[in-house]
Amino acid sequence: MHNSFSEQNIGFSAKNKEKTDKNNQPESFLGQNSSTQDLLDKSHTKQSIKKKRILTGDRPSGKLHLGHYVGSLQNRVKMQNSHEQYVMIADLQSLTDESFKSENILEIMKDYISVGIDPEKTTFLLQSQINSLYELTFYYMNLVTLGRLERNPTIKEEILQKGYKDSIKAGFLCYPVSQSADITGIQADVVPAGKDQIPMIEQTNEIVRKFSQQYNSNCLREAEILLSDQPKLVGIDGKSKASKSLNNAIYLSDNEKTLREKVFSMYTDPDHIHVHQPGKIEGNVVFSYLDSFYEDKEHLSELKENYKKGGLGDIKIKQILFESLRAFLTPIQNIRLQLKDEDMISILKNGTYNANIEYEKTIQEVRKSIGIYSFD
Repeated sequence: MHNSFSEQNIGFSAKNKEKTDKNNQPESFLGQNSSTQDLLDKSHTKQSIKKKRILTGDRPSGKLHLGHYVGSLQNRVKMQNSHEQYVMIADLQSLTDESFKSENILEIMKDYISVGIDPEKTTFLLQSQINSLYELTFYYMNLVTLGRLERNPTIKEEILQKGYKDSIKAGFLCYPVSQSADITGIQADVVPAGKDQIPMIEQTNEIVRKFSQQYNSNCLREAEILLSDQPKLVGIDGKSKASKSLNNAIYLSDNEKTLREKVFSMYTDPDHIHVHQPGKIEGNVVFSYLDSFYEDKEHLSELKENYKKGGLGDIKIKQILFESLRAFLTPIQNIRLQLKDEDMISILKNGTYNANIEYEKTIQEVRKSIGIYSFD
């Protein structure tokens, strides 16, 4: 993985960042030094945000889907105009995932650019190419106990999902430490995430406080979590959230034929057999997707009322959804077709170079605080 990018002989020039708009702020934040409940309570109040650097990203486990768009991508498009945004492709954290392939990195980059994340406003970086992360992670591992890692609710849940039992890989268990290095190394003020990631940010802030206490240093800062107010997009089977591993997602790159097949296979109301019968909106996957992607909300309300009363068939609402998603995806896919691998590499290499400068500033301060000997 290291050689695949470092040996590319592609030139690039540093691009000027646009200044952030201080008056355009996200709404919900979780404060520092807080319990989980305090964090959740604070997420419902509007607060002025002075700190502006954001770190977000994805593991390159495959192409991105509509669930990613609803959950994070659309918010990144907005935040790049008001914040100093860094988007990390976390390839190191995918090494415990058997589905990881290096070519996924460029596919994700194409997804990012095609939905409107602008490399002139956002810095893209590849985790494995940030030199100081390995060292920073090692230092942090001396600040965390094995028991604390095992008690992390997010890790416990993933262990159950993956069925690891007694065969837990050390790299997987130490994932929160690696993520802490990602966040603190770039000195991120804000981390957009779902509620399931709250324990991870809490653990990051614990490490910061432990470091500050042990080395009498304030070179690291705690991060706030920005909770998305968007519900997770359900999978087309209606059983859980949209997921690549469950094969129940619509991808940003799905062609028209695949899109139609997926939409018309969607779970609706099993008791709504005939058009004239009243149908249920709750738990109806088609209406869940219409809520997110159908622009005419007034007409959508009428459709829901007609469906509940009877007189509107599943085929009709699926056709409406198909046309809506096709209209949404077509311009994204048209942009994607124009994107070349060498351009994606250049953008990613450029961003990673600039990010390395920021991470290097942090590791120098960390070494100085710990007392690591330097030949300089």
